[in-house]
This record gives sequence, structure tokens and C-alpha cells, in this order.
Amino acid sequence: MTLVLSGCSTLRNGSSNPIFIAYWPPPKNDQRLRLALKDNIDVRGVVTTAGSEYLSKNRPPAAHDARCLAIARQRNVRIVGKANLSEFAIAPSGINDYFGTPKNPYNGWRKLIPGGSSSGSAEAVAEGLADVAFGTDTAGSVRVPAACSGIVGLKTTFGLVSLEGVFPVEPEHLDTVGPMAKDVAHVVQGMDLLQDGFAARYEAAVAAKPSGTTIKIGRLTLSGTDRRIDRAVDEALARAQFQVVALDDAFKAKWEQAQRDGSAVAAAGAWISDRKYGDKLGVSPRTRSILLVGAVNYSTTYRQALARRAQWQRTLRDVFKKVDFIALPTLQTLPPKIPPSLKLDLLKAQAGVSNLQNTAANIAENPAGAILNIPITGLQLLGIDVLEAQLLNVQNTAAVNFAGNPALAIPIPVHHGSKPVTSLQLVGPRLSEAELLNAGRLIESKR
Repeated sequence: MTLVLSGCSTLRNGSSNPIFIAYWPPPKNDQRLRLALKDNIDVRGVVTTAGSEYLSKNRPPAAHDARCLAIARQRNVRIVGKANLSEFAIAPSGINDYFGTPKNPYNGWRKLIPGGSSSGSAEAVAEGLADVAFGTDTAGSVRVPAACSGIVGLKTTFGLVSLEGVFPVEPEHLDTVGPMAKDVAHVVQGMDLLQDGFAARYEAAVAAKPSGTTIKIGRLTLSGTDRRIDRAVDEALARAQFQVVALDDAFKAKWEQAQRDGSAVAAAGAWISDRKYGDKLGVSPRTRSILLVGAVNYSTTYRQALARRAQWQRTLRDVFKKVDFIALPTLQTLPPKIPPSLKLDLLKAQAGVSNLQNTAANIAENPAGAILNIPITGLQLLGIDVLEAQLLNVQNTAAVNFAGNPALAIPIPVHHGSKPVTSLQLVGPRLSEAELLNAGRLIESKR
């Protein structure tokens, strides 16, 4: 296997776009399915960088493939590379400050975020460098980049796909592996590589409900959503001829609480999994700031959030006795633009913090006191990364991870000057991946 580091290189198609951290160009006229892997999934003999300079220089090559690759290996699928991602898979923007940030296919004069953390996986598909990509989703990391890049992404049921050999964020409650592709048919192929026999399950779901008229959708409308995106969702559901009923304000309030709880657990999980890297040379300021937020969540909200998880799961089970799926936008807005980057020395100078690991430890022990000792300019740069915080507020994904249910993000047209598509999210009962993809097929066929 020839390894091509492509953080700053030109790919075979002539595109200088840091989609891959390691790229293995397929032979000309190769007819095998091309699979891209997020670089937090182990491939035997290759360093799993998790998008980190530190890990790329200090981690040994993986001794074994991740278990989720077993079917792909059996079927001789062509693995074309290890896709770029946010460092440690914890930034929803998809920005990578060391390997470079994959380019959003809708970039014009404004550079848009690719969405994260599975940014490279999404762009590998969008640019035609892979037929299917595997990503991971802890609080939206498959669905958010799918929404930003105009492709399809499936967040799988928690526990369905093995996490053995996958770099963790919050593996006890949230982490999942899922497929991404340009269309539903290829996502089905990807899912069939993760769950043996899935293609037959999908065919059965299509046969059981070949049209939208027998599928009941609970429509969730959230405050703060761009009206053009809400309109696009409603129009897509109408074109597919689903039976649509509005979900009430009581459920909306429970969803919003679950969204906050899921985000808090994800942030705390990042701190639990990655705090050991907080003082390592090469870990980016962006990542360190996110870890500090995780430390605060771990100390203040993590346990209370987990205590509400079972009730939220019961709430969803009750809703799914009345509707087949829940529909809402994947993102409340179109993808924001990438702001200018900031240097580490500026961050240190203005924040007055020389050892971020110690600062994080202090915050975890005494959040209010430690944060009050950081100047406000430091909080702006360190404690609250404005872009990442903004994205957490507009993505409608973490509540799904908090419950463990599957969800599908699928592109739909939107009447907007800067981007022709937005993304509709369908949420289903546990283990309803085949049925979700059938509903996605119906939406896709009416675009």
C-alpha cells in the first residue's frame, strides 16, 4: 500500500484540497467500490491521526483494522484513503488547523465551513473521490458535514456498529459509525458494509412502503430556524406525499432540553477522552478551547444530563407510537463562513494562559472561579470559540445522539441566493435504518 500524505498535496484529479490525510489513488479503470475512511478509524499498518499533528508524529501504526471494516475487507472494497477531520473529531466546523480544512463544494467568494467533524469524508464523496465514506457521529458529525456539502449521511443506532478500533469521543453513550454518499442508493451500499444483510432489509422496507402516502411524519418546528429552510422542509415532505402532523410545544421543549443535554455530554466526553493530550505540543488552540468547554460541562452539567437520558428515550418511544419518523432541518441556517484564523501566540498573550492543561484542570475543579480569572479577551479566544459555539446552536442533531436513535440527513432544494440546497433530517425509532433510507428514497425521487 502506497501512502500519499495529502494535507498540502495535489490529488490525482488535480485538486489541491486537503480532503485526505492519507490517499491511495485507485488504479485507472478500477471498477471496485471506492471507500474513504475518516481518519479516526483504524487501518492496519497506518497511523490513525484523528486529525492531530501530535498523534500523527507520536502514535504507532494500527496493529489491526477497526472491526467496522470487516465486511469491506471480505468484499475486497477499494479503500482510497484516510479522510481529514476536525482534530480528535470534536469541532463541528470541520476546520483542521494543521492538515488544512477541506473545501466546501459550494464555496464562492465566501469560504463556507465544510461541517464536522467528518469534513473530509463528506468532501471525498462530494468531489467524486469516493463512492461511499465512513464517518463517525457523536453529536452530528456525519449529518452536519452532509448538510453543509449537499450529500446524504446516516447516523446509525447507538451500539449497532462496533466501535472497536475507532478513536473515541464519547463511546459510552453517543459515538456511532455511519455511511455517507451522494445518494440514498450508495448509502445503502455503505450500510451493507457495516451491517451484513442490510441491503435485503432495505429492499423489504421499500416493498412494505413503496410510496409516501402510508408514511406518517411528525413535523418538528424549532424557533430560530431560517424561514426559507423551514419552507424547503415542508415542500419536500409535501412532494413526497407523506402524512404530516405537527408535533406540539410540549415535545419541542423536551427536544430542546435533550439537545442541550446531548451537547453537554458530548463536550464532557471529549474532555474525558482527550484531556491527556491537552498539554501536548501540536494540539491546536481550537481543540484546547473545546476541551476547556468540555471540562466545564463535565463539572457542571454532565451527570445531571445523563440522569435525564432515560426519560428522553421514553419520550421518543411514545412519539414513535404515533408517527413513523420525525422531520426537521438538519441545520437551522445555511453553513456559516470560515472566519480568519488566530495564532497560538496571540491566544496565549491575550488570554494570559501559558499551560492550557492546568487551566482546564482548574476549571474542572472550580469552573466559576477559574473562568473569572481569565481576561474577557481570553474567554473570547479560549473558553468560547465563537464559530464552534455558533454551530452548536444551529445544528439539530445532538438530541438524536442523546437518545441513541438513527437519523438521516438528506439534501433538498432551497430558494436561497448563496446555496441551492439545505438538508432535511429524518429521525426514526431504534434500528429503523432501512425504513429511514426508504423514506429518504422517496424524498430524493421528488427533488
